[in-house]
Amino acid sequence: MELAVINHKGEDTGRKISLSDDVFAIEPNDHAIYLDVKQYLANQRQGTHKSKERNEIAGSTKKIKKQKGTGGARAGSIKSPLFRGGGRVFGPRPRDYSFKLNKKVKQLARKSALSYKVKDNSLLVLEDLSFDSPKTKSFLAVLNGLSLTDKKTILVLPEENKNVYLSSRNLPKSKVVTVNDVNTYQLLNADQLVICEGSVSKLETILSK
Repeated sequence: MELAVINHKGEDTGRKISLSDDVFAIEPNDHAIYLDVKQYLANQRQGTHKSKERNEIAGSTKKIKKQKGTGGARAGSIKSPLFRGGGRVFGPRPRDYSFKLNKKVKQLARKSALSYKVKDNSLLVLEDLSFDSPKTKSFLAVLNGLSLTDKKTILVLPEENKNVYLSSRNLPKSKVVTVNDVNTYQLLNADQLVICEGSVSKLETILSK
């Protein structure tokens, strides 16, 4: 499969790049995508939630009323979960939500996400991008040229480029990542995937191991 390479103004450069069918044209595996996205979202959770249970509440342990003769239910402690300010029954405790996922499953999920992008015509191959200095205006000019100003986009760079990253940081709908950092959730969450020309071969190498 071949795609045209476009420049920063959205114009066809006349060059074409060949995309590997083993990465960009597989039969998508929805379950692998589900597992990879689930792991990504689980890893984002801090797991620091905590509520005080009965033994952690500060308060008197004195019996608050006599056992019998009041006409109400018996009560032994002001810390009881039945009372306002008492401890919580089976409340949340700090925990780790992360879980292990095999590398092969993660690779399959990313290849499936890339294949979906190709099927939906949501993938562009852009000639390599570089800025002399970090300027949001420069990055916006590229988005305008590609007609992607109002879309959620993810730009995949072949290697870390601080100027490009800093230029995009203030734009809430744009995200810049390197080939090594791209993940399934980001691919599916974006309306448009833009891959730099130099990123294609590196991405195919990583996902073909």
